[in-house]
Amino acid sequence: MKIFTMKWFASAAALTAALLSGCDIPPQESVQRGYRGTGMEAIYSPEALQEVVAANQVPDAIPAVSSEGPKAGDIYQNVQVLGHLSVGEFTRLMAAITEWVSPEQGCNYCHVPGEGFETDTLYTKKVSRVMIAMTQNANENWDAHVGGAGVTCYTCHRGNNVPEYVWTIGVPPRHASGVVHQMQNVAHQESNAYASLPFDPFTRYLLEDNAARVAGDTALPTGHESSIESTEYVYSLMMHYSDALGVNCTHCHNTRAFAAWDQSNSERVQAWHGQQMVKEMNNAYINPTNEWLPAYRQGPLGDAQKVNCATCHQGAYQPLLGANMLADYPNLSALAPVAAPAEPVEEAEGVIMSGEAN
Repeated sequence: MKIFTMKWFASAAALTAALLSGCDIPPQESVQRGYRGTGMEAIYSPEALQEVVAANQVPDAIPAVSSEGPKAGDIYQNVQVLGHLSVGEFTRLMAAITEWVSPEQGCNYCHVPGEGFETDTLYTKKVSRVMIAMTQNANENWDAHVGGAGVTCYTCHRGNNVPEYVWTIGVPPRHASGVVHQMQNVAHQESNAYASLPFDPFTRYLLEDNAARVAGDTALPTGHESSIESTEYVYSLMMHYSDALGVNCTHCHNTRAFAAWDQSNSERVQAWHGQQMVKEMNNAYINPTNEWLPAYRQGPLGDAQKVNCATCHQGAYQPLLGANMLADYPNLSALAPVAAPAEPVEEAEGVIMSGEAN
């Protein structure tokens, strides 16, 4: 009996140790996120914070060059989105993008050796041109979300040809014929932080133009927009937000009144603008590149790999912990200026005149 008791205690101790191994070691750090008494606190593990800091280091910038001198568009052929830069600025940015996106393949990731840099043989060159414009657009027109720090190619790629965190339209797992799968209660889905909620909230809210609604504003149901199904999809999206930023609900919401905008943190407004920005990125920039993509760069349904919050944030409350990416690369802060219209051509006495006499 004594031996049995000792074995039982040993087994219980081993089980307890195994369970506790999954817990963060105290003490934890807390940050007050709102008014006292509302429970709006963010809890952080010092160990986890160290890992986030280590994973969000910015590479040293290539030394700046002069903006003076000939423009790249006047010297090189087929320069469509960066032709307004000086040759020095253009070369520097190309070197940086190579370091950010294809450090192993180098220039050959987008260019075929021996063909000349002006050719568009590889799909990667055509896609990169669109991605540069997408980055410039985000910095110029979405200041409400990326303002201050901005984004560059490194924000998402971090040395990878394709960002680590992308998504494609969800496909239900194998299930019984004649049954419509509800796209939820599926294990091992990182997209919804491993919850039993719908595992593809991105198609509804980061691709299609659906409003994220949870609480109805009438006593009885008046439509599908705030249904239980819609609520589950929104909660799944919120799980993604939380996981992607490494925060909890109080980063944006007052937990006593989730729906009240006037009682929420300013980050909620910033997140709303981010959702609209991501929808524009996926629809106006990424989806149109799908015609160039090989099958191995597409999802099971043949769609392009798209972006969500994790693509940029990667577990940090701000991408790269708020590092100012545009300070070193201001050439990505705005779209190329629109070319001025050509001067009118006048015809006089059979001679074509345009500004100066030929």
